[in-house]
Amino acid sequence: MKLVLMGDLHYHEIDETIPGWLEARNGFYETLLGRFLELEGDAHISLGDLTNYGHSSELNEVYDLLRKSDRTFYHALGNHDLYAQTRREVLEITGQNRYHAVTNDKAVLVFLDTAKEMDFEDWGGWVDEEQMQWFEDVITASGTKPVLVFAHHPVHNTTTNSNKDKGSIHPSIDMWSILSKKEGVGIYFNGHTHIDSIVKQNNWTFVQLSACLDQHGLRIVDVDQDEIRVTAIDLTDAALSGNVEMLYNNMKHFRHNPTARGVDSERECTVSLRIEAEQI
Repeated sequence: MKLVLMGDLHYHEIDETIPGWLEARNGFYETLLGRFLELEGDAHISLGDLTNYGHSSELNEVYDLLRKSDRTFYHALGNHDLYAQTRREVLEITGQNRYHAVTNDKAVLVFLDTAKEMDFEDWGGWVDEEQMQWFEDVITASGTKPVLVFAHHPVHNTTTNSNKDKGSIHPSIDMWSILSKKEGVGIYFNGHTHIDSIVKQNNWTFVQLSACLDQHGLRIVDVDQDEIRVTAIDLTDAALSGNVEMLYNNMKHFRHNPTARGVDSERECTVSLRIEAEQI
C-alpha cells in the first residue's frame, strides 16, 4: 500500500486589485497539487489546513483542482478549514467524513477531527468524548495490525513545538489513554506546527509535516509486510519558488517559517513490523 501525504496547504482568497497575486497563487497551487496528484498512491491525504480560512470560495476552488484527478482523497480537518463556516457547512462542500477509519489487509487508516469550530482566537486542537470513545474502539479492534492515524494537530509533547500553547491537541485530552492500548505498531501523522519532525515514543512514531508554502515537499508512505517507510519528496518547480514570495507578502493568517525544513531524520523514517510479525 502506498499513500501520498501533504502538510498544511493554506489555499487562500486573493485581492484582485493587487497586481500579480492571482497569477502567483494559481501558478503555485496548480503546480503543487498537480505534482501531488500525479504521484501514484492508493490514497492521497491532506493533514488539514487545506484552506487558509475555510471560505466557500477557497474550499470550492481547491476541490476543483483536486477533482481534476480521480484519486482517492482524504482531508483531515484543520483549524483554518473551520474559521469561516461551521463544520457541517464545510463537510457539505467537501463531501468528506468528519472522522472515520479505513481497514484493509495492510493496515488500519484512522482520520481524526481535531479542529475547533469557528474559533479564531484558539487554534489549538480538541477531541470530543464521542470521538474519543470511537477512537478507542478502533484502536482496540485493530489488534496487532498496524494503525496509521492522520490528524491536523499533534499529540501534546510529542513532535517539535507540540509542547507550546495551542501547538497541539489540548494537554487535558489524554490521548495516551487510547494510544497505549495499541498492540504492535502505530504511526501518527500531523501538521499544524509548520516544522518537520519525527519522534518515537513507546510503540508509536509521530511524523509531523511542515507547511507546503514553507517547504515545497510531500511524503510517500509505503506499507509492506515487513516495514513502513516514510520518504520525503522535494518539489523544485520554478512555478513554486518563483511565485511563493508574492504569497508570503500578501496573504493573511499565514506567517512564513524559514526554518521549517528538517534534517533527513526529521523527514524520513522506517518502522519495522518484523518483531510484531514474529510475536503473532
